[in-house]
Amino acid sequence: QVQLVESGGGLVQAGASLRLSCTGSGRTFTMGWFRQGPGKEREFVAAIILNEGTSYYADSVKGRFTISKDNAKNLVYLQMNSLKPEDTAVYYCAATNRVTGPAPRTYEYDYWGQGTQVTVSS
Repeated sequence: QVQLVESGGGLVQAGASLRLSCTGSGRTFTMGWFRQGPGKEREFVAAIILNEGTSYYADSVKGRFTISKDNAKNLVYLQMNSLKPEDTAVYYCAATNRVTGPAPRTYEYDYWGQGTQVTVSS
């Protein structure tokens, strides 16, 4: 069983930066970040293959967000720069041991964190 815990959310102004962290127990192949804004479906943000570091991003965050990992500490980070009001959402960390590719779909993940709120004011 894999347990995931996110941290690092908060309230910031547009243009600011935040770094989210996700710590996980257990072995997984790919970890990802998703977000769910008010009244919206959960959407893919970024994913990283843990044993090689290959990363994937949604078009809406490319060039602004960076996903990275620290295997020794079982941590995955999401560095978010140049935040926009439309980035406001609950951000979820997810993990899968079934997929080692981009994994942009929620059903590809087996484990989820509880979510952390990110609010960007204009």
